[in-house]
Amino acid sequence: MNYLSGTASLIEEIDKKLLVVLRDGRTLIGILRSIDQFANLVLHRTIERIHVGKKYGDIPRGIFIVRGENVVLLGEVDLESEGNLQLEEVPIDDILEMQREEQIQKQAEEDRKKKALLDRGMQPSSEYTDDMY
Repeated sequence: MNYLSGTASLIEEIDKKLLVVLRDGRTLIGILRSIDQFANLVLHRTIERIHVGKKYGDIPRGIFIVRGENVVLLGEVDLESEGNLQLEEVPIDDILEMQREEQIQKQAEEDRKKKALLDRGMQPSSEYTDDMY
């Protein structure tokens, strides 16, 4: 097998089912149909998978174009063990509600930490944003 450098190495992944994690935290699962020199991806039969704890929900997205700079992680899905998930699938409406509750809890925790820092005379750092890795 010859080694291909850079985005050319993704050519071997065309027509395979991939999991893609984006900078904004979303997880996509779809079949890779096309790539370019900038690692832009075209995914077919794409679903967006939302995880909350040990539960997940899948939102069908169809054809999805992903700009290469937004990809944090990309990997092939093992089709043999795909059905052996240790997670419980729940309806889309339920997982979206759980996700909203989780985000509210995270924001409340962040606000509590900021308040604790301010109470101690320290300035909370705003140097980093959520979408930076």
